[in-house]
Amino acid sequence: MKKFLIATAVATLAATSAFGQAAVVSTEYYVVRDATTKKCTIVDKKPTTTTTTVVDNGIFKTRAEAETGMKTIKVCTEN
Repeated sequence: MKKFLIATAVATLAATSAFGQAAVVSTEYYVVRDATTKKCTIVDKKPTTTTTTVVDNGIFKTRAEAETGMKTIKVCTEN
């Protein structure tokens, strides 16, 4: 009985740890520029198309940082 309780506790702990890790997602925000419109926007996924590119060092940990950073990126403030 004691072995069963220990095994159950270990299994529960492992399951909760795995669930907790799955919930933690590393979110990054990117300042990207559309090649046709020449406008900058903020996206939460790295662009995979050739029509939008990450400008300068436009990778930020929060959306607020990305908004502030976009104001200092030269190609985003020219238009």
